[in-house]
Amino acid sequence: MAIIDAVARIQERIQEACIRSGRNLAEIQLMGVSKFHGIGEIEEAWHAGIRLFGESRVQEAVEKFIPFKRQYPETELHLIGSLQRNKVKTALSLFEVIQSVDREVLISELGTWTTTQDKPLGILLEFHTGEESKSGFPDEEHLYRATEKVLSYPNLVLRGLMTMAPYTDDRARIRAAFRSLVSARDKLVSRFPSCDWSCLSMGMSQDFEIAIEEGSTLIRIGTALFAERDL
Repeated sequence: MAIIDAVARIQERIQEACIRSGRNLAEIQLMGVSKFHGIGEIEEAWHAGIRLFGESRVQEAVEKFIPFKRQYPETELHLIGSLQRNKVKTALSLFEVIQSVDREVLISELGTWTTTQDKPLGILLEFHTGEESKSGFPDEEHLYRATEKVLSYPNLVLRGLMTMAPYTDDRARIRAAFRSLVSARDKLVSRFPSCDWSCLSMGMSQDFEIAIEEGSTLIRIGTALFAERDL
């Protein structure tokens, strides 16, 4: 399937999920997960209407998106994979948002580097909701402490939360993972009402419709958009 046709089909499925759950289509942002895919495919996705892309590896993103963003400056790029502390400086030169902020030491590193930057960095706190994933803050108390640390750095801007549901055919477990993120968001809103918790990044190719039904505002789509990756 051509990428333009894949985008159209994904948009149809998003709309159907919104209708089922009483959501507004305008609330849902579609990210193209472009890791392991080349510039040609990314350009096809851009011309099909995708403006937000997600990459997992800093060096791969640098090689692809520095020239791409020069040509297409409306492009927004998020890091969705684990960020090593020695890659922070490079990441700050390219990504508008780091979605995978999963430990306090990383917040400190990002906060320190951004003090010398004019442009604030958007971040999402990653919450651990799936048994298979080892990344993410393990509970709400850790999220509270992480939020306080973020607020101590003037150029870090909270945008919301991110999670990965367990990779399973058990829809009840997937739904429970997404509900855990929504519950954590609601508690954070109550405790830190001045922060922006509007982004709930949850849902991938295999489960994005459930994620939308449970409140996702940003879905991360790779396989359903680009087909299987060449590793």
